[in-house]
Amino acid sequence: MNCEQYRQAITADPHFDQGNEHLATCAACRAVRAGIEVLDRQIGRALTIDVPELVMPDLPQIDAGKLTVLPIRRGLRTPTWLAIAATVVLAAMIGVRMFVNDVEYRSLADEIVAHLDHEPYALRVTDTPVSETRLRSVVPTKLADLDHGAGVITYAQTCVLNGHRVPHLVIQGARGPITVLLLPDEKLNAAVEFGGESINGVLLPVGEGSIAIIGERDEQLEPIKERLVSSLKWGV
Repeated sequence: MNCEQYRQAITADPHFDQGNEHLATCAACRAVRAGIEVLDRQIGRALTIDVPELVMPDLPQIDAGKLTVLPIRRGLRTPTWLAIAATVVLAAMIGVRMFVNDVEYRSLADEIVAHLDHEPYALRVTDTPVSETRLRSVVPTKLADLDHGAGVITYAQTCVLNGHRVPHLVIQGARGPITVLLLPDEKLNAAVEFGGESINGVLLPVGEGSIAIIGERDEQLEPIKERLVSSLKWGV
């Protein structure tokens, strides 16, 4: 099992317990697993619901001498299979409502910053590039052509932003890892700069789409922007 295979497996299942031989010799994959385990615990805590103990109320005493027997009315019985089906549908609807992300963001930049917080394991310092096969699976030629002038790509994952599946890439900058998001469905009229406590970023129009570039607060993004724009061509 190589790095790419292990990371795909641990990303799909945080409790994946195979590939221990590879993990024992690969510090980078151990760091990826640690980040995913932290995220998995955070999600588990968020989904933990404190349910109070069920307490049955005291029922009033009933005087049997005052009971009235009502005549039996025969009506249509609901078939057992229909009741079971209705229960399954109801459970599915509840599950969807629990896990669908209903968060609304004020801007695309805000959604990007929130997205980065959910993938901390992507931002690791390394000089090992992703395989060409992995890169092409995330950035197929029909979507875009990104040549090697963009820099060494050390992370490639397909993510969802603003309802669209987009390539999430990481290249290595002077101050640390730099996140690059290819957004072919987001057309901008002008560049938009944004930031956080420890990051600075820019949304940059490129042809009929745009790209997001996010680095450390003191990272100089201008040379990165120039390399990416000259290296990127949207697919047809």
